[in-house]
Amino acid sequence: MEMPIHRTLGLTDSELEMITEVLGRSPNHLELAMYSVMWSEHCSYKSSRIHLGRLPSKGENVLVGPGENAGVIDIGDGIAVAIRMESHNHPSAIEPYQGAATGVGGILRDIFTMGARPIALLDSLRMGPIDDAKNRWIFTGVVSGISGYGNAVGVPTVGGETVFDKTFNSNPLVNVAAIGILPRDRLVLAKASGASNLAVLLGASTGRDGIGGVSVLASAGFDENSSTKRPSVQVGDPYEEKRLIEACLELLDLKLVVGIQDLGGAGITCATSETAANAGMGMDVFISEIPVREQNMEPFEVMTSESQERMLAIVTPDSLDQVLKVAKKWEVSASVIGKVTEPVKTDSGISVGMLCVFDRQGGRLLAEVPAGSLADEAPKYDRKREAPADLESRKSRVAGAGCDGSDLENDLMQMLFDPAWVYTQYDHQLFLNTVVKPGMDATLLRAAGPGVEFSGKAIAVSADGNSRWCAVNPRAGAAMVVAESALNVAMTGAKPACLVDCLNFGNPEHPEVMWQLSEAIDGIAEACLQLEIPVVGGNVSLYNEVNGVDIDPTPVVTTLGVIDQLRQQPRSIGFSENADLVLVGKTERNLAGSRWAYQLKGDIDGELPQLDLKLHMELVNLIIELSQRADEFAISAMHDVSDGGLGLALSEMALAGTLGADIDAGAIVDHFELFSESGSRVLVATNSAEEVVEYISCRGLPAAKIGRVTGTKICVPGLIEVEVEKLRAAYRPSFLK
Repeated sequence: MEMPIHRTLGLTDSELEMITEVLGRSPNHLELAMYSVMWSEHCSYKSSRIHLGRLPSKGENVLVGPGENAGVIDIGDGIAVAIRMESHNHPSAIEPYQGAATGVGGILRDIFTMGARPIALLDSLRMGPIDDAKNRWIFTGVVSGISGYGNAVGVPTVGGETVFDKTFNSNPLVNVAAIGILPRDRLVLAKASGASNLAVLLGASTGRDGIGGVSVLASAGFDENSSTKRPSVQVGDPYEEKRLIEACLELLDLKLVVGIQDLGGAGITCATSETAANAGMGMDVFISEIPVREQNMEPFEVMTSESQERMLAIVTPDSLDQVLKVAKKWEVSASVIGKVTEPVKTDSGISVGMLCVFDRQGGRLLAEVPAGSLADEAPKYDRKREAPADLESRKSRVAGAGCDGSDLENDLMQMLFDPAWVYTQYDHQLFLNTVVKPGMDATLLRAAGPGVEFSGKAIAVSADGNSRWCAVNPRAGAAMVVAESALNVAMTGAKPACLVDCLNFGNPEHPEVMWQLSEAIDGIAEACLQLEIPVVGGNVSLYNEVNGVDIDPTPVVTTLGVIDQLRQQPRSIGFSENADLVLVGKTERNLAGSRWAYQLKGDIDGELPQLDLKLHMELVNLIIELSQRADEFAISAMHDVSDGGLGLALSEMALAGTLGADIDAGAIVDHFELFSESGSRVLVATNSAEEVVEYISCRGLPAAKIGRVTGTKICVPGLIEVEVEKLRAAYRPSFLK
């Protein structure tokens, strides 16, 4: 029996009934296709919208919060910063290079849609174990895609993270964040205001690549037949994107644009319906005027294609000639494909903006739907939530209690991974604004770019996530992720100002997954409220599963901080000779969720270490002050303690500075203290240890001298004695040896 057309498009029977009720008739094929992409999980967030509203999004400096293409904050001196985070998980699993490359292209358009010039990218990557050939193929393809697109378009990739874990076998997470800078008065929103204004399509022509792209790929899990989805992955052209960036920013500088929207998920359907709905207007779309690059494309293909490097600008008729002139200057195609229309009155007296699709050549009306029903009125599902059946029994056990702690040196070396292979594939010095390069706790950039003079301000960014913590306790784990990211930004001397998130979870039709998602959102909300960090945007990626097995819950956040006046270079994480080591914060003897217990030993028991958010706020403020007064306190290096605990933090500082460290007897007594990932801790290398300890203690925070930088080994009495060069050999990715 042949499947009904609405089901082949991913719509349920009940959703078909809703569409029929909205239209007052049965939808045709084109209309069904338009609803199927706009009501997909990726575009509508139909399983998560009822939960996302709990995230705090207001702040004194927030200019644009969630709901627009990117969040925007005011950093003073007439300068605004745009930030956005997106996922391209499913396309990258199918076609790693193009999946990652088009993820970069899409998020860059989100940034310059706001009137901002993109100045930085960050990538948060999670793959299955690298010794597996398929995972290695995905990983190297993804890194090549990010570098190939970002380097060619001229936007530096300045930071991120790389994680390998079996939970991501065949289902990688490719989360990309972008930062842009703009004069505050150039900010523009995605609104199709003004009846009779024109909709101008800028950029590449429309093809069949990307039909059912992220809107469909990201709305279902993977199985053994997933390779057949490869044609759905978009194909990117960074050189077209570069021309498009310059053309759009010039149009905005010349005030020729009323509203503007990029074409990403759901393509022309999304851009036209959202800009119209945002302004409370309608729009007529002339499908025969849309440039296509393939013959005999069906209307549903044209309207739903996710071909890359396209923008929709709303302009007045009087401005059209100037718009076309600017487009020609930058060698960007420009076509009038529609016009804004007044809303119409329904029989009940309600004004409704209609999205009408016409074939001018044939003189036919092909589709007529309320724009708001596509953009804003997708169903909201309050899906069943249920905690794991073994949750309480796991909580009652002590993590690591039954694990062998006899070969800690080998355990430590298994944790090491040098991210340099990844970030050296990227140009991270474009624009010459990168003050702190990749490989540190956070990246620091001068707040400047073409059209924005450097006023002394700087912005710090850090992308962070931890699926292990969230697998043990999604609420507490998500809060710990936010806390870590805020602390990373503070290490540069920047005050956390906002964040964006990317919520990567399994199949929302599984009650345990929805429980994880809801709990994680509450954890992020609690941490952001206490740390006074607004969430200005984000992304939800669901259906991350392979053959019915869900990934561990993985919320990732990118935190942005601001330095009002950049006066000195922040300290490195690398050891310098003869400094004393001071541990700020207290180590909790708890291995729950740690890499040592969870990833190396397969132990998922226990409760996560306690996180005192009020204390953490004090620590963040203290570290900002210490960073800014590093010369006064003779501080030569600082590094936060999180993933891998003190063992990994000491190793990373040694590798960055080529020196070892002797830890005092009794300062770290066993593997519980060596690998605990309890939060709110920082290692400080200083030549004024007593003064630093006294100053921190007077602020009400714990601090103690635990050792000294010296020699060529990491020595923890009774636990580890290993040469730094031996660590360096293990640090290099195995596939490069």
